[in-house]
Amino acid sequence: MKHQMKKIIVVDDDTAHRTMLKVNLIEAGYGIVEAEDGDQVLPILTEQSVDLILMDLKMVRMGGIEAIRLLREKGRVEPIIVITAFSSVESAVEAMKYGAMDYITKPVDIEALKLKVSQAFNFEALREENQELRKRLGEHFDFGNIIGRSAAMKKVFETLALVAPSDATVLINGESGTGKELIANALHHNSSRKKGPFIKVNCAALHENLLESELFGHEKGAFTGADNRRSGRFELASGGTLFLDEIGDMSLQTQAKILRVLQEGELERLGSGTTISVDVRLVAATHKNLNAMVEEGNFRQDLFFRLSVVPIELPPLRERTEDVPVLTDFFLRRYSKKNKKDIRGFHPQALMLLARYSWPGNIRELENSIERAVILCLGEQITPKELPPQMLPEDYQTVAAPMISPGGLTLKDMECETIRATLNRTDGNKSHAAKLLGIARQTLLNKIKEYNL
Repeated sequence: MKHQMKKIIVVDDDTAHRTMLKVNLIEAGYGIVEAEDGDQVLPILTEQSVDLILMDLKMVRMGGIEAIRLLREKGRVEPIIVITAFSSVESAVEAMKYGAMDYITKPVDIEALKLKVSQAFNFEALREENQELRKRLGEHFDFGNIIGRSAAMKKVFETLALVAPSDATVLINGESGTGKELIANALHHNSSRKKGPFIKVNCAALHENLLESELFGHEKGAFTGADNRRSGRFELASGGTLFLDEIGDMSLQTQAKILRVLQEGELERLGSGTTISVDVRLVAATHKNLNAMVEEGNFRQDLFFRLSVVPIELPPLRERTEDVPVLTDFFLRRYSKKNKKDIRGFHPQALMLLARYSWPGNIRELENSIERAVILCLGEQITPKELPPQMLPEDYQTVAAPMISPGGLTLKDMECETIRATLNRTDGNKSHAAKLLGIARQTLLNKIKEYNL
């Protein structure tokens, strides 16, 4: 495969290993510059233009992580792929936190390395090609209901603006409740496929056999209960985007079939020998550590490479606390309008409690909490008494009794009345009530029993 002589620095203090990498990359059509230690990289970059850095993590004078930190501090933006021992993958993950694009383990699989290098250059080319587009996008890029002003979210928006117009496969990583589906929606609706279908599948919600049928379809009689032919989600998404949520929950067998569709654009329905061509952009999401699953043998490495052409990391809400005020205001306006209430804002103590809470359920928990508060609020301000109990400190009743219990109610009395009002609101639906209250269903059942509701 010919390249326009992209130049790579190979940084490794093991001469034999460095030479092996050099020979194979030259054969692949790349220009190579050698460095025997991390402290030589910056001087080389000041003297000549280099397109990519391939760097070992363990070196004598300056290790890879230290070298990456130095390069980023000096404003160098060249993509970096690190090389690490299989037993030290956590070091590679740390290197990626400091700015490495990807990593590969020893012994190096040359074909896997070539793929990673190609992906790195493709991503860089995509970024360069979209520089002007990103400037023109500006306010024209529709982020939908994705809210955030923090530095972390600005990086997410920047990546979205770059990758959305392409057909690149995207892997969205983030804890539950961080808004992965919103990101997938934004990718689709700002792509050339926006007039095509946007099909969603939650891989964790379906039994393995049912998941295969959902994804690939089936012929009549393919299995017990298959009374009719059915098209799968890949077929239904052809010409558009398929969003696979919680992709880390599928079996290795299904992973292999997904890989084939990505590689060849072809599939067969269950019970059929007829090959069907599909044209689908795949966006996947997970809250699991796929790197660790690959190491454990629970996720295919080749599929992981295919999925993570462009990874997007969604930060948990506790790491972007500056976004809490703007999110609370957004949800307050939404649910005040929905519930036809004229609520003007939050009491300062309520804002303080919202700001210092750790939000283990992330934005989903915040949204449910604000919806609950709006439903329970009888005045013009949300006060602490409308917030879920887990947000209140243990001594809150003593500290703020004048404000939250003007009628002489204890905190338990208010909790009881809150639960009663929420159950009335949901017509006795305990699962929905627990969701609005921001607590587990079992916790709600325990409270119902405690208060004899």
